[in-house]
Amino acid sequence: MTAAAAPPSWFPWDDVLETGLGLLRLKPAELWAMTPREFAWCAGLNRAARPAPARDDLGALMARFPDL
Repeated sequence: MTAAAAPPSWFPWDDVLETGLGLLRLKPAELWAMTPREFAWCAGLNRAARPAPARDDLGALMARFPDL
């Protein structure tokens, strides 16, 4: 006997629970009391992505902080 596969979800519940309960260490009641906007702000989802450093900048950082 095999378990039925869970139907696909349009919402990333696993990611929300992992972030809220694991990363942010919220209590379940605190997580469920948040609005989606509050959760996004706490999880850092509203921050603009920073561009990757330019090749020259990366080279300067590698020279300044070499791996030992």
